[in-house]
Amino acid sequence: RVPQVLSSVDEVVELYRELSRHPGLKAACLGPDVTTQYGGKYCSLYTEWSQRDLARAENVKFCRQYLIFHDGASVVYSGPAGTCSEIKDELLSRESPSGALKAVLRKVPSKEKEEKQFLEVWDQNSKVKSIDLTALDKHGTVYDDDHFGCLAWSHSETHLLYVAEKKRPKAESFFQSKAPELSASNEDVGRPEKADVPLKVGSPHPRGRGGQRGGCGADRFVLQGEQFVYHEDWGEALSKRSMPVLCVMDVEASSVSVLEGVPEHLCPGQAFWSPDDTGVVFVGWWPEPFRLGLQHCTNRRSALFYVDLTSGSCEQISENNMAVWSPRLSPDRCRIVYLENNAFGPHQQCSRLRMYDWYTKQTSTVLEAVPRQTWGEYRPGGSGGGHRRMLSTTALITGAFPGIYCGALPGLCWAADSRRLVLDTAQRSQQDMFVVDTVTGATTSLTADAPQGSWSVLTIDRDILVARFSTPSSPHTLVRCCPLPSAHQPLSGPTPTLLPVQKVAVLPGAGLEAQVQWVCLQDAPPVPGISWGIRTLRPPPEQEHPQYGGLDFDAILLRPSEGPAAQKRPLVVMPHGGPHSVFTAGWMLYPAALCRVGFAVLLVNYRGSLGFGQDSVASLPGNVGTQDVRDVQLCVERVLQEESLDVGRVALVGGSHGGFLACHLLGQFPDTYHACVVRNPVVNIASMVAATDIPDWCLTETGLPYVPGTLPDPAQWTEMLHKSPMRYIDQVRAPVLLMLGEDDRRVPPQQGLEYYRALKARGVPTRLLLYPGNNHALAGVEAEADGFMNMVMWLVKPLRC
Repeated sequence: RVPQVLSSVDEVVELYRELSRHPGLKAACLGPDVTTQYGGKYCSLYTEWSQRDLARAENVKFCRQYLIFHDGASVVYSGPAGTCSEIKDELLSRESPSGALKAVLRKVPSKEKEEKQFLEVWDQNSKVKSIDLTALDKHGTVYDDDHFGCLAWSHSETHLLYVAEKKRPKAESFFQSKAPELSASNEDVGRPEKADVPLKVGSPHPRGRGGQRGGCGADRFVLQGEQFVYHEDWGEALSKRSMPVLCVMDVEASSVSVLEGVPEHLCPGQAFWSPDDTGVVFVGWWPEPFRLGLQHCTNRRSALFYVDLTSGSCEQISENNMAVWSPRLSPDRCRIVYLENNAFGPHQQCSRLRMYDWYTKQTSTVLEAVPRQTWGEYRPGGSGGGHRRMLSTTALITGAFPGIYCGALPGLCWAADSRRLVLDTAQRSQQDMFVVDTVTGATTSLTADAPQGSWSVLTIDRDILVARFSTPSSPHTLVRCCPLPSAHQPLSGPTPTLLPVQKVAVLPGAGLEAQVQWVCLQDAPPVPGISWGIRTLRPPPEQEHPQYGGLDFDAILLRPSEGPAAQKRPLVVMPHGGPHSVFTAGWMLYPAALCRVGFAVLLVNYRGSLGFGQDSVASLPGNVGTQDVRDVQLCVERVLQEESLDVGRVALVGGSHGGFLACHLLGQFPDTYHACVVRNPVVNIASMVAATDIPDWCLTETGLPYVPGTLPDPAQWTEMLHKSPMRYIDQVRAPVLLMLGEDDRRVPPQQGLEYYRALKARGVPTRLLLYPGNNHALAGVEAEADGFMNMVMWLVKPLRC
């Protein structure tokens, strides 16, 4: 008898509704300590969460508050305070350094087509400022993204710094009718007699060409014949970001100024105030010769700069011809740490941690890129729900530092001693937290003895450390560590077992970090019916890389834990995108939901994935379509041999480069796979290079040099096509479902359409879903839900479920 998975539409809908209801933890903020009349201390913990609302077809944000009572040495009590409440229309928010004020950037619907933006300031009792930024008309839309955006208080708490789109002069036709100019007083035109005084910075921007001025004031400056000029943007997910400018709001005067000391050849972002509030430190990206996509690309040429508000001078304070991001100022305001990659090459790679001393003006390297981790006898990582099954002859020492692979450092990452910092990074197929000593470069794992899973630092303040934890069977939960006894006192009682619960911690003193303990804030039971484990595999000798031999890779296998033990489940194989990305053992909606439907799910971290050392990253460019494909196929064959899975019911699901691999596997191994679902797949690198926001990716991953001004020659076009799934289109037999984002700038929908037409012409069962208003991620709530339902329904029939 063929075992069944859930195939009723109503059952699958209800299952998805249940699992999609689990919220994701996005941010945390600790309030200042308050001393009670009895001498005890407590602080508030503010957390922000995001949850899918299927009825409204949108993600809603809400907050939860917690109270943490402590006596300086231990946590006396911690728990939730009140119920959750939705956060409406907040784009950015930031507490002031003292915790007495909070700044909020808010969008407000208006009768006009575009939303208005307000910058608000709140104290403990009420809203004290509300500035209509749209009405001031000093700049365009304020940036709230993770790449450029910021909202930073000055240390004196008198000014706010943010990034917005530069205001462009009005453009009109050469043939625009003009009303006769009449003499009018300032009162008649409703304008103040004096313009706002800008902050003391450099000379104003030069006038644009091809325009003419009429009347008085820059807002009367009109450009003729330039209303259709193309303005480059920063690509996928940043299509409304073109020319950012730094802006300052004077809280007391309620005035806004645009800083003019930033050179025009730079695009500033990720800014904060210098230690003495006399200037601004920012990351500047070079937009020339043209802008390339920035989303998930930590290899774009950029540097750290300081603009002095008094003199208007701008100084570069990091090295040239590198890619830098995520600068963080130490609590004593003496040092800035930031992440650094080489410009160009793989979009994501093992990063260096650099530190700039504000007073000596010296830059040092705290951590270099790690070629490979330390290897030796394997020690299991705690008592979590996962397990690791070793399929190779060597194993990783738990806690060995793997290098830094992260999109950003935590917003607050420094310990109170201004010497250590805390970060999280992929460590093979987990995400772990480490303490870094910036003087010695020593690293200590904070999760070496904790359960396997995905750990992320949310914040650290006064050495109170707040973290997020999840596993493939447990959604996001909040964790906090508690104070330790002094170094001369023995630890009393066992270290609490870490289930998927909400906890927090106090970072122990230097040298004691590994003894960190965690205090539970709120229980969060795991999702039933899912078991999982991590496997490590080694390619056979004939598939070893000639330059980077000895590399291995991982896979995470999710299995339904309910039903007869002898039941052979169908298998869904999911390679990740990137290709320089990684699946970590954390909560992911699609794999968990597929597992609950009744499929086993195999998440493959082939060679080239992050978290395995820089050598692994470097091994893949030039070998896409072969090395990564063979790794996935090896993993599938090994799992089918060693697990109770149905070899006749294997399907592929993948997006982006994962879709690239799925289409390759369909053509190269047509007897293995019986159904396929791909989301925005790369199918023809040669045709993608001229349409994508990342043309450098097409050449770099093919193994070709990328130079912005050079066009590929015929041999290079041939090589790109040779490495593409379209090469194997004639061998595809399994039915294919394609899901495409209409607004995808990364892998334009023409890629999927090209594959769709080729399959249709060959009589292969094919269906295409095109989602308007969605980009590469297909992350819209409606598209995500519809995509899951169509995916399950597409897999059920060919897998005989």
